[in-house]
Amino acid sequence: MKLPGPDHPITITANPRRVRVSAGGVVIAESSDALSLKEASYPAVNYLPRKDANMALLKRSERTTHCPYKGDANYFSIVADGKTIADAIWTYETPFPAMTEISGHLAFYPDKVKIEE
Repeated sequence: MKLPGPDHPITITANPRRVRVSAGGVVIAESSDALSLKEASYPAVNYLPRKDANMALLKRSERTTHCPYKGDANYFSIVADGKTIADAIWTYETPFPAMTEISGHLAFYPDKVKIEE
């Protein structure tokens, strides 16, 4: 486990705007409680609470990845409108202690879904 530090800063803040995520015109998630995670020089990523997602449209994937700063990520595919968008969502179900705020939240690949604020 690597802790975020001066060489790799990570900040998590509440996003004051409502965030809507859709795929093919179907709303997958919509929340006023999104978190914005800014990591090093990467673009900020919105993490939406699972309670604000239509989990019936999500199917757990076999894919997993490891981030030395956040922990192990699990993935979901979106199954909506007769189409499957593979591995469109990632989540840290048991993130490292410094990142516990994002536990129970979902992040979406902007090239696979439409994200509006």
